[in-house]
Amino acid sequence: MTQTLSKAITLEEFLQQSETKPPQEYIDGNIYTKPMPQGQHSRIQLKLANAINTVTEDTEIAMAFPELRCTFTDKSIVPDVAVFTWEHLPVNDDGTISNQFLLPPDWIIEILSPEQSMSLVTKKIVHCLTNGTQLGWLIDPNQKIIFTYANNSHPLYFDVENEVIPVPDFAQELKLTLGDIFGWLKVKI
Repeated sequence: MTQTLSKAITLEEFLQQSETKPPQEYIDGNIYTKPMPQGQHSRIQLKLANAINTVTEDTEIAMAFPELRCTFTDKSIVPDVAVFTWEHLPVNDDGTISNQFLLPPDWIIEILSPEQSMSLVTKKIVHCLTNGTQLGWLIDPNQKIIFTYANNSHPLYFDVENEVIPVPDFAQELKLTLGDIFGWLKVKI
């Protein structure tokens, strides 16, 4: 993530600005531009959101969103995948999904890009956990490792192909191994 240098602005002023591509995030009074997703990042993000929705959406348990702005407390972040349980989905009066998500996701998933700061991404995950998120994943495609973060637990890491990665209680039907996730990157030639 690159920090955008500008005069200090408030969260409210940040939210008044037009959305950019790639998106910007507001963290601790600073504006950071997320790196533009590259091939491996995009592939994992797409397949993971689809896998989660396949297991949780039709049963009205949860819904996964790629690149969704989540604004809560003093931050406005755009997780690579944000998963919300059905009861936490912001819904308009007409029953449609709201455009504004003013709460932390129930499950945050970040996919590390080569030029991204692991400490800043971890800080986002910890901020979410502090504000009610059940679980955070940090996927590092370069190192083929996944870190999981949960409240009241030290971070865990998974680097063995057949290890099943822990998911939140609401998504227990989802069984993914490290090999499944990084297998999505392989192409038959």
